[in-house]
Amino acid sequence: MQKKISSTPVYEGTIFHMSRDEVEIKGKTYPRDVIHHDGGVGVLAIRDGKILLVRQYRYAIQKETLEIPAGKLEKGEDPYLCGLRELEEESGYTSERLETLCAMYSTPGFCSEKIYLYWTKKLIPVEHPRAMDEDEEIETLWVDIRKAAAMVNDGTIEDAKTIIAIQYANLYLV
Repeated sequence: MQKKISSTPVYEGTIFHMSRDEVEIKGKTYPRDVIHHDGGVGVLAIRDGKILLVRQYRYAIQKETLEIPAGKLEKGEDPYLCGLRELEEESGYTSERLETLCAMYSTPGFCSEKIYLYWTKKLIPVEHPRAMDEDEEIETLWVDIRKAAAMVNDGTIEDAKTIIAIQYANLYLV
């Protein structure tokens, strides 16, 4: 068991904050840098054998990615409601019902971010969808599920939550 001895704030940002913790393990003290993040949600939207993907530029990796619609949880926000919000903002659709796919920690070695994944086939176009965040530039596209799996295999799709969602779709929803 690891016991936290102390925690010192190192960085306070808009998306996450970081602390340097001192942890006791087997009677010795070790440093741990921890990124604290409120988590996120992704939605695998399926229609006529195709999945909805979002193309967007990701500054941190300096390239465009293909991802399922997703976004950051606000502090205390219900993941299900966040999923509906992000689906609408990024695609112009809502859903009668989201089904739980899984929840996962993105990088548990140093980050508390937990990502909740949902899926739906019950899409409803929204006449006046919520506006995207001001700093988002997004293009949506529908991709055949099997083609999406090939895009994972050839390295076109590299986002972890999207890879999990596509693999799930190929195993259980096709």
